[in-house]
Amino acid sequence: MTTQIAVKLPPELVRELDRLVARGEFNSRSQAVRSGLEELVSARRRHEIDRQYGVAFERLPETDEELADATRLAVESINEEPWERWW
Repeated sequence: MTTQIAVKLPPELVRELDRLVARGEFNSRSQAVRSGLEELVSARRRHEIDRQYGVAFERLPETDEELADATRLAVESINEEPWERWW
């Protein structure tokens, strides 16, 4: 199910929207607007998750031991990589 909403847009934005549709990037204005809103909501959601991670890390930062383990594991994974296959 979908809900129809009315949105007022300035003429220059409508012209750009119509150009996107004319170039075939979207099938319709509605699809373009929906795609833009989906991207906006997704970006805001990612931003909120990032913010929550920051709060959590401030509350419970990594210990020196955890950072040392992460560094060791990163070095091990780089050293185990079969680099010769890439060139």
